[in-house]
Amino acid sequence: MSEKTLKEMIAICDEVCNTISRLNVGAVLCLGTPLRTLLHKELAEFAIYLEDTDGVITAEEQELIRENLKLSFSINEMRTIRAQLSAENSSFGTTRPKALKYFILADAGKKIPNDPYMGQNAQILVDTYKAFGQLILSSQPSADEKQVARMSQYTQMLEMFLKEYGVFYTNQFKLVRTKQAASPKSNVNIQNTEDVEKILEELNGLVGLDSVKSDIASLVDLIRVQKMREAKGMKSADISKHMVFFGNPGTGKTTVARMLSKIYRGLGVLANGQLVEVDRGGLVCGYVGQTAIKTQEVIDKSIDGVLFIDEAYTLNVGKGDNDFGQEAVDTLLKAMEDNRDRLIVIVAGYTGPMEQFIDSNPGLKSRFNKYIKFDDYTPAELVKILEGMCKSKDYTMSPEAREVAMQYFVKRVESKAADFANAREARNFLEKAITNHATRVVKVKEPNKETLSTLMPEDLETITAASIC
Repeated sequence: MSEKTLKEMIAICDEVCNTISRLNVGAVLCLGTPLRTLLHKELAEFAIYLEDTDGVITAEEQELIRENLKLSFSINEMRTIRAQLSAENSSFGTTRPKALKYFILADAGKKIPNDPYMGQNAQILVDTYKAFGQLILSSQPSADEKQVARMSQYTQMLEMFLKEYGVFYTNQFKLVRTKQAASPKSNVNIQNTEDVEKILEELNGLVGLDSVKSDIASLVDLIRVQKMREAKGMKSADISKHMVFFGNPGTGKTTVARMLSKIYRGLGVLANGQLVEVDRGGLVCGYVGQTAIKTQEVIDKSIDGVLFIDEAYTLNVGKGDNDFGQEAVDTLLKAMEDNRDRLIVIVAGYTGPMEQFIDSNPGLKSRFNKYIKFDDYTPAELVKILEGMCKSKDYTMSPEAREVAMQYFVKRVESKAADFANAREARNFLEKAITNHATRVVKVKEPNKETLSTLMPEDLETITAASIC
């Protein structure tokens, strides 16, 4: 299905409301209010909820609600609603909209015969919230990160409700997409909404990383809103896209950086979106003058893309006469200034050392003001990662083997050992298990497919025994 405008998406939601009412899904007729009316009221409340804490509500925002939802509010009425929604005792930002409940019931229970939207009605409604929120924020004289974060948090809450009931998008494509306005001033590729949505779905499909997903979603929303403002000839905020990723090894920093580079390209921020990965060894030489040349070569490869520097804190170790890490930093800072719109730099490493690294140089501190924390995985998340790795290699774990794996990861996480490597731990664990499995299965005469693919407790117990020792 082709991309849809916001009005077309609202029309689809209205159509679904009529169908749900006709079928009386979830006893919706007992609401006392037509579902379509309730939906429009809740969308209007969402739009008003996005207003900044100074209470400034413009006539343009008032008109957008009237034009798209056919609801008329005076400025004073909107201020009153906004005060009620933002009050301390209000649960608006954490409570599922009533209309969404009936969309979920229709999808989860397959209540709509010959459903033209293939059980994705609830997701279409959430996408409508996102599109409307972006439109509202793009109309404001000065939409800031706080307002965009509020929108992202709200829509992510809605997405969580969909996942709880298993009615989120599971296809490789979406049946309905909203058009995003492209900036006529941009000298990079036009936004590719479809690519961005696919990458965001891939990101959200990763195990754990909830805070990371939230931060990336807020950034994407902010960029989209600024692009829409540019398309209307409005001033846009200067968004710093350079980032600091901090956390322990194996927490997904490089994986997310690769996705983020593609997202930047899809949003029209970068022309190419390639990711160039280096560490200290890729930037620093042992002789005077060579480091600047080597660093500049890496920067040149990264133009119109993302430069990802792992263990970046090693650039300022030593600081003696024979250490040229500072030369690499100075060259990097100049390139970031000279190529503001064509180069994005992400530095990554352990939490403490990265904080010291950024604090060591005023230039670094001024350019890197967005920090994303990558938490360690829990034992349950590590088992889930392990199961995903098994599936990718055509292996499964028996229930008993899964329990052995869980016990192993519980001990490893609790040990806080220096060599604990999060997701890499799961990968190493699987490699050892597959080797043990092969040693056992090779002695079986004519093993069947199940035997060849199923990891048993005995394949894992030698690994766990070694970890205890």
